[in-house]
Amino acid sequence: MSSFVTRKERIVSLDIIRGLALFGILFINVAGFKVLVAGELPENSGIDGIIEMFIDIFIEKKFFSIFSFLFGVGFYIFTSRAEARGDKPRWRFARRLLALLLIGIAHMFVFWGSILFIYAVIGFLLIPFYSAKVSTIRKWLIAIITAHILCILGQLFMPDQGALSTVFEIVGNDAVTIFIMFLSGFLVAKADWISHISEYTKQLKWIQFVTFPIFVGISLWIGFTTKGDYQSLQLILGLGVIPTTYLYLTCLFVILENKSITKFLKPIGRVGQMAFTNYLAQSFIGLAIISLMGLEVVTPSYVVIIAILIFAIQIIFSVIWFKFFKMGPFEKLWRFMTYGRKAVSNK
Repeated sequence: MSSFVTRKERIVSLDIIRGLALFGILFINVAGFKVLVAGELPENSGIDGIIEMFIDIFIEKKFFSIFSFLFGVGFYIFTSRAEARGDKPRWRFARRLLALLLIGIAHMFVFWGSILFIYAVIGFLLIPFYSAKVSTIRKWLIAIITAHILCILGQLFMPDQGALSTVFEIVGNDAVTIFIMFLSGFLVAKADWISHISEYTKQLKWIQFVTFPIFVGISLWIGFTTKGDYQSLQLILGLGVIPTTYLYLTCLFVILENKSITKFLKPIGRVGQMAFTNYLAQSFIGLAIISLMGLEVVTPSYVVIIAILIFAIQIIFSVIWFKFFKMGPFEKLWRFMTYGRKAVSNK
């Protein structure tokens, strides 16, 4: 690798986007913090129905994908630093993933919807791409995206095809979407786009030109799909994840080239700077708020209120935390599990 991000460098836009991704994830996870033991969820109508559709179109699966993209960027930053130190990048990253796996298993006892375990498992698939050329990674990415989209379309329009349907389900799965975004983030970071966004304006505009009409078309499709057809709705959502995520990311990177906006959003960047801690904390804070409110079912209206409350708490906590410490508590734990006694002090 010819370039790498040093330990002293922080790309503030990445922290802000990571913080925004955590906020978006809340709109999906909050309802899952309270598990319905018995009975069926009520049908959402009125304002709750509108909010649910808004979440489906603009948030569902998209912000997890942004988070996944940033994981891929993090893989490049982590391994490039390890290589610059003379460490063994693959081995060190594998150890980091094993640590994430253990923490993820523990977190599942608190929140059944935790993504950490899945991230750790899928993360191992990045390791073979560590030394690959940018052109090779690009070809693999295009091939995987093409196969993934074709398999989702196969599930939508060619159901009950026997063994072929099994292939459609495996390759069209959300886990493949996560890997696609992992690889996308790694590719963009290795191609050195992250630190030089202004130099790639034409490429970013081209991505926006292609993805925006797809986003509009699939959004309309989602809007006209009945809630009763859950399987089709999930497939349509899956079909729109990659183009919508690319659209969101390109827009965010361009917007965050504006230093005034970046400065204004810096508190959100603090949330993203300790994203691991804040992701884990969201389930605890959410459960506490839901219990205090005495909610049996978390409707979309309450999801919005609780998500905003949690994120506001996390902004305040994160800003205060970084006045005294260099990294979040679980970031420190993860670092210790990765490096052992080599881990740096939190002070």
